[in-house]
Amino acid sequence: MKLDNRGLEPPTPMMRTLKALECLNKGDTLTIINDRRPMFLYEQLDELGLKHTTEPHPDGGFKIEITK
Repeated sequence: MKLDNRGLEPPTPMMRTLKALECLNKGDTLTIINDRRPMFLYEQLDELGLKHTTEPHPDGGFKIEITK
């Protein structure tokens, strides 16, 4: 599943991401693209025990892959 959160004001990207994660099965990956690094989201993901990686996106912003 992919979400493009660019152009959205906080906290909308984080709320969209957390809602999308609820729909995933264990082992599935959610890819999001944000304008900036989602520092507060990282805290939530760590608390939920989810793995995540971040890298620059070629079109700008950051690509974050989250595995449930």
